[in-house]
Amino acid sequence: MIDWDYISGLDFGIVWEYRLPLFRGFLLSLVLMVIATVLGFSIGTILAIGARSKIHPVRWLIVAYVEFWRNTPLIVQLVWIHFALPLVTGISTTALQSGLIGLSLNTAAYYSEIVRAGIDSIPSGQWEAADSLGLPKRVKWMRVILPQAIKIIVPPMTSMVIGVFKGTAILSILAVNDLMKVANTISNFTFKPVEIVTAAAIIYFITGSILSWASRRVEKHFQKSER
Repeated sequence: MIDWDYISGLDFGIVWEYRLPLFRGFLLSLVLMVIATVLGFSIGTILAIGARSKIHPVRWLIVAYVEFWRNTPLIVQLVWIHFALPLVTGISTTALQSGLIGLSLNTAAYYSEIVRAGIDSIPSGQWEAADSLGLPKRVKWMRVILPQAIKIIVPPMTSMVIGVFKGTAILSILAVNDLMKVANTISNFTFKPVEIVTAAAIIYFITGSILSWASRRVEKHFQKSER
């Protein structure tokens, strides 16, 4: 049975009262998403290119990296980076730095697979043409291979941005003041968890919907450019 008395007693006015802290948490989540996406894509592209190396140990290391970061929980990776890594290296990082490092390295593993798939989809004739012209490796990658691969990987790449944004919520375990951490703090202070967490969920939903819309627009743009 629905407890209508409880529902009628909910006070969502508390959300407006704490709108500024929630907005700051939201902005931090966005910033973390953008930085992790840029770093993750950059590292992932390097890994994807390196995976085609003729040096076997290099390929093995890249495969090991990708499998480790894809097949272990992000929460475990964050805890290990923030609490265990300083004991091993003697280098301490703030919660924000640890969270950003973990999220970026995790994202890089997924982006490397996306970029690799895009590179592998390039017809062999393009590779042979570049080699027959005697193009240097850097020119071949930057002028021939990657521009064509980008058209293929943009749709899945932009879709993954949504996952990165939602992934920032896990950083709250390190006391990073992202949207989820701020929402939990306000909930504990006001004893209004339903109202505050619901507001946070709506913010995540709206942001994810906007990113999904942008992803579809980008995909349609690239589809039109190929016609």
